[in-house]
Amino acid sequence: MPLQGHKIEIVPYDAGWPGAFEAEAARLHGALHALAVRIDHHGSTAIPGLAAKPIIDIQISVATLQPLKTYGAKLEAAGYVHVPHADDAVCPFFHRPAHWPHTHHVHVVERGGSEERRTLAFRDYLRDHAETAREYERLKQQIAARVVGQDAESREEYARRKTDFIEHVVALALRNGYPKELTNTMSIEASCRTRPSPA
Repeated sequence: MPLQGHKIEIVPYDAGWPGAFEAEAARLHGALHALAVRIDHHGSTAIPGLAAKPIIDIQISVATLQPLKTYGAKLEAAGYVHVPHADDAVCPFFHRPAHWPHTHHVHVVERGGSEERRTLAFRDYLRDHAETAREYERLKQQIAARVVGQDAESREEYARRKTDFIEHVVALALRNGYPKELTNTMSIEASCRTRPSPA
């Protein structure tokens, strides 16, 4: 049951979010070494000026998702908790700390795969199209005002209600040549879907 009287928190953009990503990306790179082909900032905290849940969303690209324990054990040693889900086949999800509220979310994707491209395409399109970003912000605020609760069920509901908008923008972005680049081995200032992010 949702925790009555509590809502999902959307806060104004914080100029410290890129720095928080950079610090965590460096820490994750130190934990994963060559396993992390890319480490990208995504979600709303990666969009300058956009209000967001105060959670740093990180996408880690690896050569292969299986076996999960290859990178999962290293992420757990770095303080992350894996959340088993059907999406593990395409985008395993980890968070820290163990209990809500979380400060960091990690989505692991396959290098060169569709999930990697989708996430970066959405991020890059919003960075380049301010009005679409503002529309997304308004949608998030409307949904957050209606979804009462900060439990996992409420967070899933928040994500589901954003899906149509996200899918529309992803399709538009891909048709228009996004993401901008997929060549860097590690993106320290940048950047599977909506479980439970983007923020």
